[in-house]
Amino acid sequence: MEFNFKKPYSDNIIFFDTEFSTLDPYKGEILSIGLVKFNGEELYLELEYDGYIEEWVKKNIIPTLKEPKVSRDEAKKIIVKFIGKEKPYSVAYVNKFDAVYWRKLFNSGDDPFFWLPIDFASMLFGLGIDPEAYYFGDKKNFYKEIGVDHTKYKEHNALDDAKLLREVWLKFFKIKER
Repeated sequence: MEFNFKKPYSDNIIFFDTEFSTLDPYKGEILSIGLVKFNGEELYLELEYDGYIEEWVKKNIIPTLKEPKVSRDEAKKIIVKFIGKEKPYSVAYVNKFDAVYWRKLFNSGDDPFFWLPIDFASMLFGLGIDPEAYYFGDKKNFYKEIGVDHTKYKEHNALDDAKLLREVWLKFFKIKER
């Protein structure tokens, strides 16, 4: 698979992913957040939560959460410090849920990201690539074709998902590791 993309609009981006307690944003909250800057600097947090958790999340996400938990207020302080004052764009594979849960964590006035999240699945779609080819179990060999070894990442781990997205982004835009 050959790509001939122009340079992205901005390098002021942070790749991010969240894991959350349910797909219903009215019931759930963020359980973990992974952030990776364009330069590779990373942050991973697990948040305190004792509310409703879907069965799938209990089986597939909860057992992987092993870090000390931080309060939502503490998480916000750590994240703001990590992100800085530049208001970077957030890039997520499918930002539909990540962005909603992010907005629940950060009120409209204190969001450290630029207001417009970037959805990588939509980019794939626009390029004629099946967005579901990004899934680990894809039979179309998306990762092999672009030269990314996705097996070194743990699926459904917020930090690994953000790191994988960064690696794929760098391959798509033929950006040398910095």
